Amino acid sequence: MDTILRVRDIKKSFDGTGVLSGVSLDIREGEVVVIIGPSGCGKSTLLRCINGLEQIDSGEIWLRDELISGRKKDMHLIRQRIGMVFQSYDLFPHMNVMDNLLLGPVKALKKPKEEVEAEAVAMLRRVGLEGRGQALPRTLSGGQKQRVALVRAMLMHPELLLLDEITAALDPEMVSEVLNVVIDLAGDGMTMAIVTHEMRFAEAVADRVLFLEQGSVVEQGTPEQFFHDPQTDRAKQFLQSFTYTSKRERS
Repeated sequence: MDTILRVRDIKKSFDGTGVLSGVSLDIREGEVVVIIGPSGCGKSTLLRCINGLEQIDSGEIWLRDELISGRKKDMHLIRQRIGMVFQSYDLFPHMNVMDNLLLGPVKALKKPKEEVEAEAVAMLRRVGLEGRGQALPRTLSGGQKQRVALVRAMLMHPELLLLDEITAALDPEMVSEVLNVVIDLAGDGMTMAIVTHEMRFAEAVADRVLFLEQGSVVEQGTPEQFFHDPQTDRAKQFLQSFTYTSKRERS
C-alpha cells in the first residue's frame, strides 16, 4: 500500500513549553491509526499540525510526495485533501443540514449541486439521518450533529481523515451511534488518524495504535499487542487506569 502521510521528527512548543518532541509517523493508504495517551501529551496538537492549523517548529510533514509543512498561502487546498472532524461539530447554526453539507463540495470543489445533494442524501441515509436534510442543527442531538459533521467531511472525499476526540462532548448513550459510523468508514478502507479516549473503540477500529507521552511516541503496535501485551511500563500503567474489558473477555 502507498504511504499517504509521512511525519518526520516534528517538534512544536507553545510559549517555550514543548508539546511535541520529535514525533515521526507513517500512515499507509487504507490504514487506521489510533493515537492515545494521557491528557496534555500532544495528541490533538499532532492532528492540528498535520492539518496545518498549527505551524510546526521543525521537522517535515509530507502528503504523498508533497511537502505540506511550512505552507501558508495554499494550505486551504491541502485541507481539501485532509479532512478533520472535531468534538465541537462546527456546523453553521443558521443553515440547515443539507446546506451545511453542500457548502464545501459546491463552493470549494466546484462540484455540481445536484450531484453533491444526491450523494449527501445517500450518506445521510447510511448514517441513520434519512429525511433530516432540512433540519437546523439546534434541533439535532449531539450524536446526530457529529454524524452530520462526519458526512460533511466525507463529501469532500479526503485522502486522509483526522478525527479529534469526536465523542468527547457526547452523552454516553450517543457515543456508540457515532463510533459505529467510524467503524463502517474503516471497513470501506478510509485512511484515518483518530485521537480517542475510548479504549474499546480503539481496539475495534485500529490497524495500529500509537501511545504518546509528553510529546513523544512511547510505544506503538497492533491493537492485539498493545492492549494485551504492552511493552513499556508506562503503557501498562495507562491501560490499568481504565475500567477496561477486552474483546477476549467479552467473547
